Amino acid sequence: MKNINQLMQSLMGIESGCNRREFLENTGKGLLAATVIGELASCTADAQNMSGAGTRKALADTIRVDVPSQHAPTERKQESGATMVPPKERIGYAIVGIGELTMGQIMPAFGSCKYAKPVALVSGDAAKAKKVADQHGIPEKNIYSYQNFDQIKNNPEIDAVYIVLPNSMHEEFTIRAAKAGKHVLCEKPMATSSKEAQNMIDACKKAGKKLMIAYRIQYEPNNRLMMQWTRDKHFGQVKVINSVNVQNIGNPNQWRLKKALAGGGSLPDIGLYCINTNRFLTGEEPYMVSAVEHTDANDPRFKEVEDKIMWQMFFPSGTIANNTAAYSVHDSKHYRCYAENGGWFGMDPAFNYNGLKIEASQAQGKQEIKQNIILGEKQQFALEMDHFAQCIMENKEPYTPGEEGLQDQKIMEAIYESAKSGKPVKLASISTKDTFRHEQNAPKES
Repeated sequence: MKNINQLMQSLMGIESGCNRREFLENTGKGLLAATVIGELASCTADAQNMSGAGTRKALADTIRVDVPSQHAPTERKQESGATMVPPKERIGYAIVGIGELTMGQIMPAFGSCKYAKPVALVSGDAAKAKKVADQHGIPEKNIYSYQNFDQIKNNPEIDAVYIVLPNSMHEEFTIRAAKAGKHVLCEKPMATSSKEAQNMIDACKKAGKKLMIAYRIQYEPNNRLMMQWTRDKHFGQVKVINSVNVQNIGNPNQWRLKKALAGGGSLPDIGLYCINTNRFLTGEEPYMVSAVEHTDANDPRFKEVEDKIMWQMFFPSGTIANNTAAYSVHDSKHYRCYAENGGWFGMDPAFNYNGLKIEASQAQGKQEIKQNIILGEKQQFALEMDHFAQCIMENKEPYTPGEEGLQDQKIMEAIYESAKSGKPVKLASISTKDTFRHEQNAPKES
């Protein structure tokens, strides 16, 4: 049950940045319709039962190696050991889609994984998939196309699939993967609508497979410390959170600027980080949102999706989160939490793949004490892939399940509604903390 490299052989148009029409011409207009339905219907009950949870060694049986530290005990503690399972025991991932994120982050991340390994690829570009497979020691037999994707049901090396496709394709390939008896780790945003997200949850539950949404921020140690400071009231109750995630997007023909593929513009792509992090920091769910959107119709990049969008989220405790997402300005990704007892804290950058930095400030008498907290760097994609691998090994539910992604979809739909109507939009009232997370399975510092 371990293979990641036969799952990447049919997204040629999407991965090279083509538009939706070119993609459909490259992969066949029936792929997302009749072909998919027919292939889904052909999956057997035996396939659904493959790759069952809890079939690996318990993590208590892992091998830990410790080495003595060269530093005095008064110095900052360094990592001096490693706990990981042997390669043959690791969970096998099939990566679905070989685009920029896969090549720049996900494939290199396997080098830092302790419980996960790549075993198969799925791509619309067979030549590129072969090169990537060769780089990572993945046999050619484990390279799949989007058309023959369902054949992964016959490959016991594959335990899970990591879906790294355009947003509108998440629902289809999650359902197909579940039907094939594989667990699913899906990139954010989960889907392009709450209806699609619910369909994904239902399909995985019906197949008895786990579904996790790749909210890497919730597994990253620096952001987790900021969450702890918020919950512990480090400087008192956090009253206001300011979150910004903006960038200057390029090629107007890329799929992220096509509504049929992306579902929206800056909001679901990068604004989602603000939404999810606000919820993660506070543990609360907003009861109301208010939004405004502005897009230059003369900019060729924004013929179909929004550019700039600003919104507020109102939480039961009284915390208000001000958020900004944009696709047309210089890159900046940060947040600050303003508390009641003379202090603020946050991260700048906060949402990047690396180089994250914590910053804080506190009033002490006549002084304003500035702090830069250093925790060290962890490979974020390795953290999330290892977490999901551990959940499969130990038959536990992931910390960020499909329901977590569904909640963000509902909030985004309310934000769009508010921006369109010019009025605040109320959401379902939820008083419990961490309602959609499996808090008992929260990642532990290794």
